[in-house]
Amino acid sequence: MVEEEQEIRTSHSEGGESEGNDEKRKIQKNKLKKRLLNEASKADKRGVCYLSRIPPHMDHVKLRHILSQYGEIQRIYLAPEDPAAQVHRKRAGGFRGQVFSEGWVEFTKKTVAKRAANMLNGEQIGGRKRSSFYYDLWNIKYLSKFKWDDLTEEIAYKNAIREQKLALELSAAKRERDFYLSKVDKAQALSSIEERLKKKRKVQQDSGTNSEAPANDQGPKVIRQFPQKPPLADKAADSKPGLSKDILAGVFGGSS
Repeated sequence: MVEEEQEIRTSHSEGGESEGNDEKRKIQKNKLKKRLLNEASKADKRGVCYLSRIPPHMDHVKLRHILSQYGEIQRIYLAPEDPAAQVHRKRAGGFRGQVFSEGWVEFTKKTVAKRAANMLNGEQIGGRKRSSFYYDLWNIKYLSKFKWDDLTEEIAYKNAIREQKLALELSAAKRERDFYLSKVDKAQALSSIEERLKKKRKVQQDSGTNSEAPANDQGPKVIRQFPQKPPLADKAADSKPGLSKDILAGVFGGSS
């Protein structure tokens, strides 16, 4: 009886623990749902501005410092310059640091983003006169109905396209290399064949000149004769029986 009571107690305790764990999981799921809903509602209120040009010597830190004066900023993304253009610029003696081609800025509120874009577009950046982008102009535009998730999807799509192009270029380069190597092998084989033919011709010419000698120095030709059997037709003609002269004289009435 005591053992049965202990088993019942342990089963009740285990059942209570499992129920407590299920309740904790439900609470955590509810919290996550609330957080996601809050983030989605906040994301709907946010606005994104597009910068078509980023001046040299400007990075995300300086851009945040300047634009935060007009409203609260959440995220900033600056697209790096094309590597080929960067190499060309450095060879030409231009700015050797990191340069960005375009950028996106996410404001906490759409109204703030729209107001900042309308206020700054086409205006001088300003700031300190010693800064390298003091005389540059803002090229900023508010993107209506544009979310930050759209930007991430676009970036992933561009990366996938770039990787695909890179794979195609690598495969084309590999095919060209294989074709070139095959042509090189064929050329080497043909050249080796020509060299062997030249050597063979040279050896033949040398042997021909050495083997030439006057005809008088050669010994008499030996003519070999082999016994031959007579043809069958001659034997048949000899074996035919002949008519005697007496019989022929009696037939034709002639005298022998």
